[in-house]
Amino acid sequence: MPPPRAPESIDVGRIRLRRPRASDAEAIFTRYSSDPAVTRLVGWPRHTSVDHARAFIQFSDGEWERWPAGAFLIDACDTGTLLGSTGLVFETPYRAQTGYVLATDAWGQGHATEALSAIVSLARILAVRRLYALCHHEHRASARVLEKCAFSLEGRLRAYAEFPNLARGDPQDVLCYAIVL
Repeated sequence: MPPPRAPESIDVGRIRLRRPRASDAEAIFTRYSSDPAVTRLVGWPRHTSVDHARAFIQFSDGEWERWPAGAFLIDACDTGTLLGSTGLVFETPYRAQTGYVLATDAWGQGHATEALSAIVSLARILAVRRLYALCHHEHRASARVLEKCAFSLEGRLRAYAEFPNLARGDPQDVLCYAIVL
């Protein structure tokens, strides 16, 4: 029996998670991926052109083809406004990484917690056993979202990851959070 596949759209409370489409590139670029405040502590380089957003969508399509899910965009259900993105990056059929990024006008409203809760539920349905996330050791807001969603802090990984949007280019410490489903 083949493993289940994620639906391409999931409505959860005030938000909708949906698979990115080619037509989303401009909105991704404008809303969050080119914003220095949003991208400061993410592990990917800030987008400097819409072509970078298009490349993200192509990467996402590849993940959706190879695995039971991939990236999701986060939209507000009431307005359809793009708020950010989240998703699953599979390493094996039973282990995946997650994360989230929101436009600044969506910060502090509980959208990240709603999105992550939905991703945890989806991971369970997809038979993921270990779901984890890494966050920069100074990113307290992101760590708090993980804690609210029952992720446990497994430890601090020293000099583990580069954060290309920080002025200092050396590897930074990250906090590793995980949940076993």
